[in-house]
Amino acid sequence: MTHQQDARGGEEHVKIEALTSSIGEWLKGTGPESDIVMSSRVRLARNVAHFPFVSRANDQERLEVEEFLRAQIQQSPAGKQLDYIDVGALEEVDRQFLVERQLISREHAEAEGARSVAIDGGEQVSLMINEEDHLRIQCMHSGLDLSGVWDQIREVDDALEAAVPYAFHSRWGYLTACPTNVGTGIRVSVMLHLPALVITRQIDKVFRSLHKISLAVRGLYGEGSQALGDFYQISNQTTLGKTEEELVGQVRDVVPVLIEYERRARDYLVRESQLNIHDQVSRAIGILRTAQTISAEETMQHLSRVRMGVLLGLIDDVAISDINVLLVRTQPAHLQKLRGVELDSSDRNIERARYLRQHFENAEGDVASSN
Repeated sequence: MTHQQDARGGEEHVKIEALTSSIGEWLKGTGPESDIVMSSRVRLARNVAHFPFVSRANDQERLEVEEFLRAQIQQSPAGKQLDYIDVGALEEVDRQFLVERQLISREHAEAEGARSVAIDGGEQVSLMINEEDHLRIQCMHSGLDLSGVWDQIREVDDALEAAVPYAFHSRWGYLTACPTNVGTGIRVSVMLHLPALVITRQIDKVFRSLHKISLAVRGLYGEGSQALGDFYQISNQTTLGKTEEELVGQVRDVVPVLIEYERRARDYLVRESQLNIHDQVSRAIGILRTAQTISAEETMQHLSRVRMGVLLGLIDDVAISDINVLLVRTQPAHLQKLRGVELDSSDRNIERARYLRQHFENAEGDVASSN
């Protein structure tokens, strides 16, 4: 490793450390309908004209794309408030950290060659360079705020398009590496917490209905990921033949129906099986407060139950924002960053349990002192 590469890696490490001690706006649970809708997100796929797609580009061409887009972003009004991170210079745990934070995709983390990401201080805007496409623009807000997200991402996209010659066809629209993104290049998604629909076994029926209207259901980290802790991403499947506003509207119109289904299921649980649901919630928080070792999957499931318990009024000393933050900070890379050392799976399970015990002990102390 050259001195220049070492210095660059050190700079990126400092930026990651700053993110470790902060938390994104979307995790604060302050947006509309945030009891059920964790976040609203819009992504745009864009490519630079006259360069081959990333999958067809050689190392030199990827480097040229990265350098060109870095310069244009940093000079653009949209890029003035963004912190630029060289993903290729990061250690594996730091790349995974960005995935867990929803700032880059798993594909971006695992790719090779020149690639980077530009992030704003509130973690609402993320620009991935040399992912599947040359540029992936992402905006994410807390709660159900697709109109606000669309307004923000359109402003960022317009500013960049004024400086970057996008690959665009008069008939087919924006040209993308994957045919399913051709046209608008837009992917509209909401992350929903649907524990009551899972418990009442209605979730599969809901998903079948969504597929019929061309909406995809994915796990917490998007395509190819599992649904953990009853968290699901709902997004459009096609981008061609409709305007961006129509595709945003398609997702925005169906989410209130899902919210209503989940609320009815929660009401049913409280009305018909309160003892059972109270027992599930009590057991979940008991395990989180006392476990000596616990996996990420089990933690997600118990946090899901506790989050529902808070919203049903069964727990009054835990904040929703705290649960949202724990969902991220108990993930493998976050645990290692917070501890400051790399840990194997077994040690992560022990550290995760210790972190959870400490969190709830401190929370109980804060409640006691305020009384």
